[in-house]
Amino acid sequence: MAAPKDVRSELEKEMMFGMAEKEMEYRVELFNRLTHVCFEKCIEKRHKEGELNMGENSCIDRCVSKYWQ
Repeated sequence: MAAPKDVRSELEKEMMFGMAEKEMEYRVELFNRLTHVCFEKCIEKRHKEGELNMGENSCIDRCVSKYWQ
């Protein structure tokens, strides 16, 4: 039979894992939302070049900074 301290320690580990899992889900959702919104807002629908132009690059920088503040 496990001692109460061992049970409490196991419960704490499970809670910490659950919190870490929720944090990861939040970060993935934030990244997906940021990618979608900033792409739609800043990138021209007809991709003319493989690289971002200066205007697109600047727009992406500003858009991303809004999410990280």
